[in-house]
Amino acid sequence: MTYTAPLREQMFVLETVADLPGIAALPGFEGATPDLVGAVLAESARLMAGEFAPLNSVGDKVGARAVDGVVTMPEGFRDAYASWIAGGWAGLNAAPAHGGQGLPFVLSCAVMEQLMSANMAFSLCMMLSAGAIEALQAHASPEQQRLYLEKLVSGEWTGTMNLTEPQAGSDVGALRTLAVPHADGSWRIKGQKIYITWGEHDLADNIIHLVLARTPDAPPGTKGISLFIVPKFLVNADGSLGARNDVRAIATEHKLGIHASPTCTMSFGDRDDCVGFMVGAEGGGMRAMFTMMNHARINVGLQGLAVAERAYQHALDYARTRVQSAKFGGGRAPVRIIEHADVRRMLMTMKANIEAARAITYLTAASVDRGHAGDAEAARLADLLTPVTKAFATDVGVEMTSLAVQVFGGMGYVEETGAAQHLRDARIAPIYEGTNGIQALDLVGRKLGQGRWQGLFADIRADLAGLPKGGDLGAMAPYLDDALAALQTATVWMSGNDGAALEDTAAAATPYLRMFALTVGGWLLIRQAAAASGQLAAAQGDPDFLRAKVATARFFAEQLLPAAPALLGPITRGALSLYAVPEEQLLAR
Repeated sequence: MTYTAPLREQMFVLETVADLPGIAALPGFEGATPDLVGAVLAESARLMAGEFAPLNSVGDKVGARAVDGVVTMPEGFRDAYASWIAGGWAGLNAAPAHGGQGLPFVLSCAVMEQLMSANMAFSLCMMLSAGAIEALQAHASPEQQRLYLEKLVSGEWTGTMNLTEPQAGSDVGALRTLAVPHADGSWRIKGQKIYITWGEHDLADNIIHLVLARTPDAPPGTKGISLFIVPKFLVNADGSLGARNDVRAIATEHKLGIHASPTCTMSFGDRDDCVGFMVGAEGGGMRAMFTMMNHARINVGLQGLAVAERAYQHALDYARTRVQSAKFGGGRAPVRIIEHADVRRMLMTMKANIEAARAITYLTAASVDRGHAGDAEAARLADLLTPVTKAFATDVGVEMTSLAVQVFGGMGYVEETGAAQHLRDARIAPIYEGTNGIQALDLVGRKLGQGRWQGLFADIRADLAGLPKGGDLGAMAPYLDDALAALQTATVWMSGNDGAALEDTAAAATPYLRMFALTVGGWLLIRQAAAASGQLAAAQGDPDFLRAKVATARFFAEQLLPAAPALLGPITRGALSLYAVPEEQLLAR
Protein backbone atom coordinates (compact mmCIF):
# COMPACT_ATOMS: atom_id res chain seq x y z
CA MET A 1 0.00 0.00 0.00
CA THR A 2 1.45 3.33 -1.06
CA TYR A 3 1.18 6.60 0.84
CA THR A 4 0.43 9.99 -0.68
CA ALA A 5 0.87 13.02 1.57
CA PRO A 6 -2.33 15.12 1.79
CA LEU A 7 -0.56 18.26 0.59
CA ARG A 8 -3.62 20.38 -0.20
CA GLU A 9 -5.16 19.51 3.14
CA GLN A 10 -1.97 20.27 5.05
CA MET A 11 -1.48 23.63 3.35
CA PHE A 12 -5.13 24.59 3.86
CA VAL A 13 -4.94 23.86 7.59
CA LEU A 14 -1.63 25.71 7.88
CA GLU A 15 -3.15 28.76 6.22
CA THR A 16 -6.60 28.82 7.86
CA VAL A 17 -6.01 27.33 11.33
CA ALA A 18 -2.32 27.89 12.03
CA ASP A 19 -2.43 31.30 10.26
CA LEU A 20 0.74 30.73 8.26
CA PRO A 21 0.95 34.39 7.15
CA GLY A 22 0.88 35.44 10.82
CA ILE A 23 3.58 32.91 11.66
CA ALA A 24 5.74 34.23 8.81
CA ALA A 25 5.41 37.73 10.30
CA LEU A 26 7.06 36.63 13.56
CA PRO A 27 10.74 37.50 14.12
CA GLY A 28 12.96 34.80 12.69
CA PHE A 29 10.23 33.16 10.62
CA GLU A 30 10.17 35.65 7.76
CA GLY A 31 11.29 32.94 5.33
CA ALA A 32 8.27 30.74 6.03
CA THR A 33 6.31 32.02 3.05
CA PRO A 34 3.55 29.89 1.49
CA ASP A 35 5.80 29.18 -1.50
CA LEU A 36 8.65 27.94 0.70
CA VAL A 37 6.36 25.94 2.96
CA GLY A 38 4.67 24.36 -0.05
CA ALA A 39 8.04 23.45 -1.56
CA VAL A 40 9.26 21.93 1.72
CA LEU A 41 6.13 19.81 2.09
CA ALA A 42 6.23 18.68 -1.54
CA GLU A 43 9.87 17.60 -1.26
CA SER A 44 9.18 15.87 2.03
CA ALA A 45 6.22 14.07 0.46
CA ARG A 46 8.49 12.67 -2.27
CA LEU A 47 10.99 11.41 0.31
CA MET A 48 8.34 9.78 2.48
CA ALA A 49 6.53 8.10 -0.40
CA GLY A 50 9.72 7.00 -2.12
CA GLU A 51 11.94 5.80 0.74
CA PHE A 52 10.14 5.55 4.07
CA ALA A 53 6.68 4.23 3.17
CA PRO A 54 8.00 1.13 1.34
CA LEU A 55 9.88 0.15 4.52
CA ASN A 56 6.77 0.21 6.70
CA SER A 57 5.68 -3.38 6.13
CA VAL A 58 9.33 -4.53 5.97
CA GLY A 59 9.94 -3.09 9.43
CA ASP A 60 6.77 -4.72 10.74
CA LYS A 61 7.71 -8.15 9.47
CA VAL A 62 11.46 -8.11 10.18
CA GLY A 63 11.62 -5.76 13.16
CA ALA A 64 14.63 -4.46 15.04
CA ARG A 65 16.86 -7.40 15.93
CA ALA A 66 18.84 -7.47 19.18
CA VAL A 67 21.75 -9.82 19.84
CA ASP A 68 24.04 -9.35 22.87
CA GLY A 69 23.15 -5.69 23.23
CA VAL A 70 23.65 -4.89 19.54
CA VAL A 71 20.48 -3.79 17.74
CA THR A 72 20.36 -4.13 13.95
CA MET A 73 17.71 -2.41 11.86
CA PRO A 74 16.07 -4.01 8.79
CA GLU A 75 17.62 -3.69 5.35
CA GLY A 76 16.95 -0.31 3.79
CA PHE A 77 16.62 1.63 7.04
CA ARG A 78 20.20 2.83 7.03
CA ASP A 79 19.93 4.20 3.49
CA ALA A 80 16.63 5.94 4.24
CA TYR A 81 18.11 7.51 7.35
CA ALA A 82 21.11 8.70 5.31
CA SER A 83 18.64 10.47 2.99
CA TRP A 84 17.01 12.10 6.02
CA ILE A 85 20.40 13.45 7.11
CA ALA A 86 21.42 14.52 3.61
CA GLY A 87 18.24 16.56 3.21
CA GLY A 88 18.76 18.45 6.47
CA TRP A 89 15.37 17.33 7.75
CA ALA A 90 16.52 16.72 11.32
CA GLY A 91 17.21 20.40 11.91
CA LEU A 92 14.17 21.86 10.21
CA ASN A 93 13.05 23.96 13.19
CA ALA A 94 16.28 23.90 15.21
CA ALA A 95 18.10 27.16 15.87
CA PRO A 96 20.44 28.34 13.08
CA ALA A 97 23.14 28.89 15.71
CA HIS A 98 23.36 25.11 16.04
CA GLY A 99 23.10 24.31 12.35
CA GLY A 100 19.30 24.25 12.09
CA GLN A 101 17.09 25.99 9.56
CA GLY A 102 15.07 27.93 12.13
CA LEU A 103 11.71 27.23 10.47
CA PRO A 104 8.47 27.15 12.48
CA PHE A 105 7.64 24.21 14.70
CA VAL A 106 4.25 23.89 13.02
CA LEU A 107 5.98 23.28 9.67
CA SER A 108 8.20 20.63 11.22
CA CYS A 109 5.02 19.02 12.58
CA ALA A 110 3.54 18.88 9.08
CA VAL A 111 6.71 17.18 7.83
CA MET A 112 6.72 14.85 10.82
CA GLU A 113 3.10 13.92 10.10
CA GLN A 114 4.15 12.75 6.65
CA LEU A 115 7.02 10.74 8.10
CA MET A 116 4.75 9.16 10.72
CA SER A 117 2.17 8.23 8.10
CA ALA A 118 4.88 6.74 5.92
CA ASN A 119 6.56 4.77 8.71
CA MET A 120 5.49 5.33 12.31
CA ALA A 121 8.06 3.00 13.86
CA PHE A 122 10.94 4.69 12.01
CA SER A 123 9.66 8.17 12.80
CA LEU A 124 10.08 7.61 16.53
CA CYS A 125 13.86 7.86 16.11
CA MET A 126 13.57 11.35 14.63
CA MET A 127 10.85 12.40 17.07
CA LEU A 128 12.94 11.60 20.15
CA SER A 129 15.96 13.34 18.65
CA ALA A 130 13.89 16.47 18.00
CA GLY A 131 12.77 16.47 21.62
CA ALA A 132 16.37 16.12 22.81
CA ILE A 133 17.36 19.07 20.64
CA GLU A 134 14.55 21.16 22.11
CA ALA A 135 15.56 20.30 25.69
CA LEU A 136 19.26 21.01 25.16
CA GLN A 137 18.58 24.28 23.34
CA ALA A 138 16.49 25.42 26.31
CA HIS A 139 18.48 24.10 29.27
CA ALA A 140 22.03 22.95 28.41
CA SER A 141 25.13 25.03 29.07
CA PRO A 142 26.88 26.71 26.13
CA GLU A 143 29.64 24.11 26.30
CA GLN A 144 27.17 21.24 26.27
CA GLN A 145 25.36 22.82 23.33
CA ARG A 146 28.67 23.15 21.50
CA LEU A 147 29.53 19.48 22.05
CA TYR A 148 26.18 17.86 21.30
CA LEU A 149 23.74 20.03 19.39
CA GLU A 150 25.44 20.32 16.01
CA LYS A 151 25.54 16.54 15.51
CA LEU A 152 22.01 16.07 16.85
CA VAL A 153 20.70 18.82 14.59
CA SER A 154 22.44 17.31 11.56
CA GLY A 155 21.03 13.88 12.43
CA GLU A 156 24.48 12.31 12.62
CA TRP A 157 23.67 11.49 16.25
CA THR A 158 20.29 10.61 17.71
CA GLY A 159 18.75 11.33 21.10
CA THR A 160 16.58 9.51 23.62
CA MET A 161 14.51 10.25 26.70
CA ASN A 162 15.03 8.00 29.73
CA LEU A 163 12.34 8.35 32.40
CA THR A 164 10.49 5.13 33.17
CA GLU A 165 11.74 2.49 35.59
CA PRO A 166 10.24 -0.94 36.39
CA GLN A 167 8.97 -0.01 39.84
CA ALA A 168 7.85 3.53 38.95
CA GLY A 169 5.81 3.32 35.75
CA SER A 170 4.16 6.70 35.16
CA ASP A 171 5.11 7.86 38.68
CA VAL A 172 8.36 9.56 37.69
CA GLY A 173 8.93 10.75 41.26
CA ALA A 174 9.45 7.14 42.33
CA LEU A 175 12.56 6.63 40.18
CA ARG A 176 15.71 5.25 41.83
CA THR A 177 18.49 5.75 39.25
CA LEU A 178 21.34 7.36 41.16
CA ALA A 179 23.84 10.03 40.09
CA VAL A 180 26.97 10.44 42.22
CA PRO A 181 29.31 13.45 41.76
CA HIS A 182 32.80 12.82 40.44
CA ALA A 183 35.94 14.85 41.13
CA ASP A 184 36.15 16.16 37.53
CA GLY A 185 32.65 17.68 37.66
CA SER A 186 30.96 14.82 35.85
CA TRP A 187 28.64 12.30 37.49
CA ARG A 188 28.49 8.52 37.71
CA ILE A 189 25.07 7.14 36.81
CA LYS A 190 23.74 3.81 38.06
CA GLY A 191 20.33 2.32 37.45
CA GLN A 192 17.96 0.86 34.90
CA LYS A 193 15.37 2.39 32.59
CA ILE A 194 12.65 0.59 30.64
CA TYR A 195 10.65 1.32 27.47
CA ILE A 196 13.41 3.50 26.01
CA THR A 197 12.47 4.23 22.43
CA TRP A 198 15.35 3.78 20.00
CA GLY A 199 17.67 3.29 22.97
CA GLU A 200 20.08 1.32 20.79
CA HIS A 201 20.43 0.95 17.01
CA ASP A 202 22.95 0.94 14.17
CA LEU A 203 21.85 4.00 12.18
CA ALA A 204 23.95 6.71 13.86
CA ASP A 205 27.49 7.03 15.18
CA ASN A 206 26.38 8.09 18.65
CA ILE A 207 23.25 8.14 20.81
CA ILE A 208 22.78 10.93 23.34
CA HIS A 209 20.65 9.70 26.23
CA LEU A 210 18.88 12.27 28.38
CA VAL A 211 18.46 10.54 31.74
CA LEU A 212 16.53 11.47 34.85
CA ALA A 213 18.34 10.46 38.04
CA ARG A 214 18.40 11.25 41.74
CA THR A 215 21.47 12.79 43.36
CA PRO A 216 22.65 11.73 46.84
CA ASP A 217 20.55 13.23 49.66
CA ALA A 218 18.04 14.59 47.14
CA PRO A 219 14.52 15.10 48.52
CA PRO A 220 11.88 12.52 47.63
CA GLY A 221 9.51 12.95 44.72
CA THR A 222 10.01 14.96 41.56
CA LYS A 223 11.83 17.81 43.36
CA GLY A 224 14.82 15.53 43.89
CA ILE A 225 15.26 14.66 40.21
CA SER A 226 18.01 16.02 37.96
CA LEU A 227 18.65 15.62 34.23
CA PHE A 228 21.88 14.20 32.78
CA ILE A 229 23.44 13.79 29.36
CA VAL A 230 24.72 10.23 29.05
CA PRO A 231 26.30 9.63 25.61
CA LYS A 232 26.73 6.13 24.23
CA PHE A 233 30.25 7.21 23.25
CA LEU A 234 31.93 9.91 25.29
CA VAL A 235 32.65 13.05 23.33
CA ASN A 236 36.12 14.63 23.37
CA ALA A 237 36.64 18.37 23.72
CA ASP A 238 37.16 18.72 19.96
CA GLY A 239 33.84 16.96 19.26
CA SER A 240 35.36 13.65 18.21
CA LEU A 241 34.16 10.37 19.67
CA GLY A 242 35.97 8.90 22.65
CA ALA A 243 35.57 5.73 24.68
CA ARG A 244 32.42 3.63 24.87
CA ASN A 245 30.41 4.70 27.90
CA ASP A 246 29.10 2.23 30.48
CA VAL A 247 25.53 2.22 29.15
CA ARG A 248 23.95 -0.57 27.15
CA ALA A 249 20.69 -2.08 26.03
CA ILE A 250 20.20 -5.34 27.89
CA ALA A 251 16.88 -6.25 26.24
CA THR A 252 14.35 -5.14 23.67
CA GLU A 253 10.61 -5.51 24.09
CA HIS A 254 8.43 -7.83 21.99
CA LYS A 255 5.50 -5.57 21.21
CA LEU A 256 2.04 -5.57 19.66
CA GLY A 257 3.15 -3.08 16.99
CA ILE A 258 5.89 -0.64 15.92
CA HIS A 259 8.19 -3.63 15.53
CA ALA A 260 10.88 -1.59 13.78
CA SER A 261 11.19 0.76 16.76
CA PRO A 262 13.68 -0.79 19.21
CA THR A 263 12.11 -0.34 22.65
CA CYS A 264 14.97 -1.04 25.02
CA THR A 265 15.72 -1.80 28.63
CA MET A 266 18.80 0.33 29.33
CA SER A 267 21.34 -0.42 32.02
CA PHE A 268 23.59 2.36 33.32
CA GLY A 269 26.74 1.66 35.32
CA ASP A 270 27.15 -2.10 35.19
CA ARG A 271 30.88 -1.47 35.65
CA ASP A 272 30.25 1.52 37.95
CA ASP A 273 31.70 3.76 35.25
CA CYS A 274 28.74 5.34 33.45
CA VAL A 275 29.65 8.99 32.90
CA GLY A 276 26.91 11.61 32.85
CA PHE A 277 26.81 15.40 32.73
CA MET A 278 24.17 17.39 34.57
CA VAL A 279 21.90 19.61 32.49
CA GLY A 280 20.83 22.76 34.27
CA ALA A 281 20.59 23.03 38.04
CA GLU A 282 20.53 20.14 40.48
CA GLY A 283 16.92 19.24 41.17
CA GLY A 284 15.77 20.91 37.94
CA GLY A 285 15.37 17.71 35.98
CA MET A 286 11.61 17.72 35.63
CA ARG A 287 11.53 21.30 34.38
CA ALA A 288 14.09 20.44 31.72
CA MET A 289 12.48 17.13 30.84
CA PHE A 290 9.04 18.68 30.51
CA THR A 291 10.41 20.74 27.62
CA MET A 292 11.13 17.45 25.88
CA MET A 293 7.93 15.77 27.08
CA ASN A 294 5.61 18.55 25.90
CA HIS A 295 7.34 18.50 22.51
CA ALA A 296 6.89 14.72 22.44
CA ARG A 297 3.22 14.87 23.48
CA ILE A 298 2.34 17.07 20.52
CA ASN A 299 4.28 14.76 18.23
CA VAL A 300 2.60 11.68 19.69
CA GLY A 301 -0.72 13.33 18.92
CA LEU A 302 0.59 13.65 15.37
CA GLN A 303 1.24 9.91 15.36
CA GLY A 304 -2.42 9.22 16.00
CA LEU A 305 -3.72 11.30 13.11
CA ALA A 306 -0.82 10.24 10.86
CA VAL A 307 -1.43 6.50 11.22
CA ALA A 308 -5.18 7.12 10.88
CA GLU A 309 -4.47 9.02 7.63
CA ARG A 310 -2.42 6.10 6.28
CA ALA A 311 -5.15 3.63 7.29
CA TYR A 312 -7.83 5.87 5.74
CA GLN A 313 -5.98 6.01 2.42
CA HIS A 314 -5.57 2.24 2.52
CA ALA A 315 -9.26 1.63 3.31
CA LEU A 316 -10.43 4.16 0.72
CA ASP A 317 -8.37 2.51 -1.99
CA TYR A 318 -9.82 -0.88 -1.09
CA ALA A 319 -13.40 0.45 -0.92
CA ARG A 320 -13.09 1.99 -4.39
CA THR A 321 -11.98 -1.28 -5.98
CA ARG A 322 -13.65 -4.06 -4.00
CA VAL A 323 -16.93 -5.19 -5.64
CA GLN A 324 -19.32 -6.98 -3.31
CA SER A 325 -23.10 -7.24 -2.86
CA ALA A 326 -25.91 -5.27 -4.40
CA LYS A 327 -26.74 -1.86 -3.05
CA PHE A 328 -29.52 -1.88 -0.45
CA GLY A 329 -32.75 -1.36 -2.39
CA GLY A 330 -30.82 -0.86 -5.62
CA GLY A 331 -31.22 -4.01 -7.68
CA ARG A 332 -29.26 -7.25 -7.89
CA ALA A 333 -25.96 -6.22 -9.47
CA PRO A 334 -22.99 -6.11 -7.07
CA VAL A 335 -21.32 -2.71 -6.63
CA ARG A 336 -18.08 -1.36 -5.26
CA ILE A 337 -18.36 -1.30 -1.49
CA ILE A 338 -17.79 2.47 -1.39
CA GLU A 339 -21.34 2.75 -2.74
CA HIS A 340 -22.79 1.08 0.37
CA ALA A 341 -24.10 3.57 2.93
CA ASP A 342 -22.41 1.98 5.94
CA VAL A 343 -19.00 1.89 4.25
CA ARG A 344 -19.45 5.52 3.23
CA ARG A 345 -20.36 6.32 6.85
CA MET A 346 -17.13 4.73 8.06
CA LEU A 347 -15.02 6.55 5.49
CA MET A 348 -16.61 9.91 6.29
CA THR A 349 -16.16 9.27 10.02
CA MET A 350 -12.48 8.61 9.41
CA LYS A 351 -12.01 11.63 7.18
CA ALA A 352 -13.82 14.03 9.54
CA ASN A 353 -12.07 12.83 12.69
CA ILE A 354 -8.65 12.94 11.05
CA GLU A 355 -9.22 16.48 9.80
CA ALA A 356 -10.44 17.60 13.23
CA ALA A 357 -7.40 16.04 14.92
CA ARG A 358 -5.07 17.63 12.37
CA ALA A 359 -6.60 21.06 12.95
CA ILE A 360 -6.25 20.81 16.74
CA THR A 361 -2.66 19.59 16.46
CA TYR A 362 -1.58 22.29 14.01
CA LEU A 363 -3.24 24.99 16.13
CA THR A 364 -1.32 23.71 19.17
CA ALA A 365 1.98 23.69 17.28
CA ALA A 366 1.40 27.17 15.87
CA SER A 367 0.64 28.40 19.40
CA VAL A 368 4.00 27.01 20.49
CA ASP A 369 5.66 29.09 17.76
CA ARG A 370 3.83 32.22 18.85
CA GLY A 371 4.65 31.50 22.48
CA HIS A 372 8.35 31.24 21.67
CA ALA A 373 8.07 34.61 19.92
CA GLY A 374 6.81 36.20 23.15
CA ASP A 375 3.03 35.89 22.85
CA ALA A 376 2.05 34.89 26.40
CA GLU A 377 -1.58 34.16 25.50
CA ALA A 378 -0.50 31.84 22.70
CA ALA A 379 1.87 30.04 25.06
CA ARG A 380 -1.00 29.49 27.49
CA LEU A 381 -3.19 28.21 24.66
CA ALA A 382 -0.45 25.73 23.71
CA ASP A 383 -0.32 24.55 27.33
CA LEU A 384 -4.12 24.15 27.40
CA LEU A 385 -4.31 22.27 24.11
CA THR A 386 -1.28 19.97 24.53
CA PRO A 387 -3.09 17.29 26.61
CA VAL A 388 -6.12 17.60 24.32
CA THR A 389 -3.93 17.14 21.25
CA LYS A 390 -2.14 14.14 22.67
CA ALA A 391 -5.19 12.33 23.98
CA PHE A 392 -7.79 13.08 21.32
CA ALA A 393 -5.55 12.56 18.31
CA THR A 394 -4.19 9.25 19.63
CA ASP A 395 -7.68 8.02 20.50
CA VAL A 396 -8.66 8.95 16.95
CA GLY A 397 -5.68 6.94 15.74
CA VAL A 398 -6.91 3.77 17.42
CA GLU A 399 -10.58 4.27 16.59
CA MET A 400 -10.01 5.15 12.95
CA THR A 401 -7.49 2.39 12.26
CA SER A 402 -10.01 -0.02 13.75
CA LEU A 403 -12.65 1.37 11.38
CA ALA A 404 -10.21 0.84 8.52
CA VAL A 405 -10.00 -2.85 9.41
CA GLN A 406 -13.80 -2.91 9.39
CA VAL A 407 -13.90 -1.43 5.88
CA PHE A 408 -11.69 -4.30 4.72
CA GLY A 409 -13.96 -6.80 6.46
CA GLY A 410 -12.40 -10.23 6.88
CA MET A 411 -9.52 -9.18 4.66
CA GLY A 412 -8.63 -6.56 7.25
CA TYR A 413 -8.18 -9.17 9.94
CA VAL A 414 -5.50 -11.07 8.08
CA GLU A 415 -1.99 -9.69 7.99
CA GLU A 416 -1.53 -9.97 4.22
CA THR A 417 -3.49 -6.78 3.46
CA GLY A 418 -1.51 -4.66 5.94
CA ALA A 419 -4.62 -3.09 7.47
CA ALA A 420 -4.02 -4.75 10.82
CA GLN A 421 -0.55 -3.22 11.13
CA HIS A 422 -2.00 0.28 11.31
CA LEU A 423 -4.20 -0.69 14.25
CA ARG A 424 -1.37 -2.53 16.01
CA ASP A 425 1.01 0.41 15.51
CA ALA A 426 -1.53 3.01 16.63
CA ARG A 427 -2.39 1.26 19.88
CA ILE A 428 0.73 2.38 21.74
CA ALA A 429 0.14 6.10 21.18
CA PRO A 430 -2.61 6.53 23.84
CA ILE A 431 -0.26 4.86 26.34
CA TYR A 432 3.19 6.41 26.10
CA GLU A 433 4.25 10.00 26.86
CA GLY A 434 1.66 9.95 29.64
CA THR A 435 -1.43 7.78 29.25
CA ASN A 436 -4.51 9.54 27.98
CA GLY A 437 -6.03 9.28 31.44
CA ILE A 438 -3.07 11.26 32.74
CA GLN A 439 -3.56 13.80 29.95
CA ALA A 440 -7.21 14.21 31.00
CA LEU A 441 -6.18 14.75 34.63
CA ASP A 442 -3.60 17.29 33.50
CA LEU A 443 -6.30 19.16 31.59
CA VAL A 444 -8.80 19.34 34.47
CA GLY A 445 -6.29 19.46 37.30
CA ARG A 446 -3.79 22.00 36.00
CA LYS A 447 -4.66 23.56 32.66
CA LEU A 448 -8.22 24.69 33.39
CA GLY A 449 -6.98 26.50 36.48
CA GLN A 450 -4.81 28.72 34.30
CA GLY A 451 -7.95 30.31 32.86
CA ARG A 452 -6.97 30.30 29.17
CA TRP A 453 -10.12 28.36 28.30
CA GLN A 454 -12.17 31.53 28.74
CA GLY A 455 -10.45 33.27 25.83
CA LEU A 456 -10.72 30.14 23.71
CA PHE A 457 -14.46 29.88 24.34
CA ALA A 458 -14.82 33.58 23.50
CA ASP A 459 -13.10 32.96 20.16
CA ILE A 460 -15.53 30.15 19.38
CA ARG A 461 -18.51 32.35 20.29
CA ALA A 462 -17.20 35.14 18.07
CA ASP A 463 -16.92 32.78 15.09
CA LEU A 464 -20.40 31.44 15.81
CA ALA A 465 -21.81 34.95 15.80
CA GLY A 466 -20.28 35.61 12.40
CA LEU A 467 -21.81 32.59 10.65
CA PRO A 468 -24.60 33.24 8.16
CA LYS A 469 -28.10 32.13 9.07
CA GLY A 470 -28.64 29.94 6.02
CA GLY A 471 -26.74 27.45 3.88
CA ASP A 472 -24.25 24.86 5.06
CA LEU A 473 -22.57 27.17 7.56
CA GLY A 474 -25.86 28.19 9.11
CA ALA A 475 -26.90 24.54 9.38
CA MET A 476 -23.73 23.74 11.36
CA ALA A 477 -24.06 26.58 13.85
CA PRO A 478 -26.68 25.05 16.20
CA TYR A 479 -24.59 21.93 16.73
CA LEU A 480 -21.51 23.95 17.68
CA ASP A 481 -23.64 26.22 19.86
CA ASP A 482 -25.05 23.24 21.77
CA ALA A 483 -21.57 21.73 22.20
CA LEU A 484 -20.07 24.98 23.47
CA ALA A 485 -22.93 25.55 25.92
CA ALA A 486 -22.43 22.06 27.36
CA LEU A 487 -18.66 22.55 27.52
CA GLN A 488 -19.12 25.86 29.34
CA THR A 489 -21.45 24.20 31.87
CA ALA A 490 -19.07 21.29 32.39
CA THR A 491 -16.07 23.60 32.82
CA VAL A 492 -17.84 25.75 35.42
CA TRP A 493 -18.93 22.57 37.22
CA MET A 494 -15.32 21.37 37.25
CA SER A 495 -14.13 24.71 38.61
CA GLY A 496 -16.45 24.42 41.61
CA ASN A 497 -15.07 21.10 42.78
CA ASP A 498 -12.66 20.96 45.71
CA GLY A 499 -11.96 18.74 48.69
CA ALA A 500 -13.86 15.46 48.49
CA ALA A 501 -15.47 16.55 45.22
CA LEU A 502 -12.11 16.29 43.46
CA GLU A 503 -12.84 12.58 43.10
CA ASP A 504 -15.79 13.61 40.93
CA THR A 505 -13.45 15.75 38.83
CA ALA A 506 -11.09 12.81 38.38
CA ALA A 507 -13.99 10.59 37.33
CA ALA A 508 -15.14 13.17 34.80
CA ALA A 509 -11.72 13.97 33.32
CA THR A 510 -11.69 11.58 30.36
CA PRO A 511 -15.23 12.29 29.06
CA TYR A 512 -14.57 16.00 29.66
CA LEU A 513 -11.44 15.91 27.49
CA ARG A 514 -13.41 14.18 24.73
CA MET A 515 -16.15 16.84 24.97
CA PHE A 516 -13.50 19.55 24.85
CA ALA A 517 -11.80 18.03 21.80
CA LEU A 518 -15.03 17.44 19.89
CA THR A 519 -16.09 21.03 20.47
CA VAL A 520 -12.74 22.54 19.48
CA GLY A 521 -12.42 20.15 16.55
CA GLY A 522 -15.92 21.03 15.33
CA TRP A 523 -15.15 24.73 15.64
CA LEU A 524 -11.94 24.44 13.64
CA LEU A 525 -13.64 22.45 10.89
CA ILE A 526 -16.39 25.06 10.67
CA ARG A 527 -13.74 27.78 10.54
CA GLN A 528 -12.16 25.95 7.61
CA ALA A 529 -15.57 25.53 5.99
CA ALA A 530 -16.14 29.29 6.25
CA ALA A 531 -12.76 29.93 4.61
CA ALA A 532 -13.55 27.38 1.90
CA SER A 533 -16.95 29.00 1.28
CA GLY A 534 -15.27 32.37 0.91
CA GLN A 535 -12.81 31.00 -1.64
CA LEU A 536 -15.61 29.32 -3.57
CA ALA A 537 -17.54 32.58 -3.69
CA ALA A 538 -14.43 34.35 -5.00
CA ALA A 539 -13.72 31.58 -7.55
CA GLN A 540 -10.36 30.82 -5.91
CA GLY A 541 -8.69 27.46 -5.35
CA ASP A 542 -9.78 23.95 -6.30
CA PRO A 543 -13.59 23.94 -6.11
CA ASP A 544 -13.85 20.17 -5.57
CA PHE A 545 -11.45 20.28 -2.63
CA LEU A 546 -13.19 23.30 -1.13
CA ARG A 547 -16.66 21.78 -1.45
CA ALA A 548 -15.33 18.65 0.25
CA LYS A 549 -14.06 20.78 3.13
CA VAL A 550 -17.53 22.24 3.63
CA ALA A 551 -19.23 18.85 3.36
CA THR A 552 -16.79 17.24 5.82
CA ALA A 553 -17.35 19.99 8.37
CA ARG A 554 -21.11 19.57 8.04
CA PHE A 555 -20.81 15.80 8.48
CA PHE A 556 -18.76 16.33 11.64
CA ALA A 557 -21.28 18.88 12.96
CA GLU A 558 -24.33 16.75 12.30
CA GLN A 559 -23.00 13.25 12.91
CA LEU A 560 -20.16 13.54 15.43
CA LEU A 561 -20.49 16.82 17.33
CA PRO A 562 -23.81 15.84 19.02
CA ALA A 563 -21.74 13.44 21.14
CA ALA A 564 -20.25 16.45 22.95
CA PRO A 565 -23.39 17.74 24.73
CA ALA A 566 -24.41 14.12 25.35
CA LEU A 567 -21.34 13.78 27.57
CA LEU A 568 -22.56 16.46 30.00
CA GLY A 569 -24.57 13.96 32.02
CA PRO A 570 -21.75 11.46 32.52
CA ILE A 571 -19.35 14.31 33.34
CA THR A 572 -21.48 15.86 36.08
CA ARG A 573 -22.79 12.68 37.74
CA GLY A 574 -19.64 12.23 39.77
CA ALA A 575 -17.59 9.22 40.82
CA LEU A 576 -20.23 7.30 42.77
CA SER A 577 -21.08 4.78 40.06
CA LEU A 578 -17.38 4.04 39.47
CA TYR A 579 -17.09 2.69 43.00
CA ALA A 580 -20.63 1.36 43.46
CA VAL A 581 -19.51 -2.23 42.88
CA PRO A 582 -17.09 -3.31 45.65
CA GLU A 583 -13.70 -4.46 44.46
CA GLU A 584 -14.28 -8.05 45.48
CA GLN A 585 -17.54 -8.09 43.51
CA LEU A 586 -15.88 -7.02 40.27
CA LEU A 587 -14.89 -10.66 39.87
CA ALA A 588 -18.22 -12.09 41.05
CA ARG A 589 -20.11 -14.18 38.48
